[in-house]
Amino acid sequence: AWSLWSQGMGLEFVDPLLKDTCPARDPLKYLHIGLLCVQEDAESRPTMSSVLLMLEGEPLALPVPTEPAFSNKRTKDRFSRSQTSSVNGITDTEVTPR
Repeated sequence: AWSLWSQGMGLEFVDPLLKDTCPARDPLKYLHIGLLCVQEDAESRPTMSSVLLMLEGEPLALPVPTEPAFSNKRTKDRFSRSQTSSVNGITDTEVTPR
């Protein structure tokens, strides 16, 4: 979702069956709000009351989200830096939450 949205291709994320059932701005708005809700810094995330206002209201100037902590690129980087241990030739990767 982040990759497509950040490249201006957010509609590619929308199910093709839904594309013809609503104006294009609606799924883009929902995607935008969803990305705001998964910001790495909790202080940057909107409150639930703000989310409700965003969803119910007309399109406003929403804050621009930053790349979520769990996007593919960052997750791959984190896993590649993980320490691994091997007991019997089988690799065991420890993943630690943030």
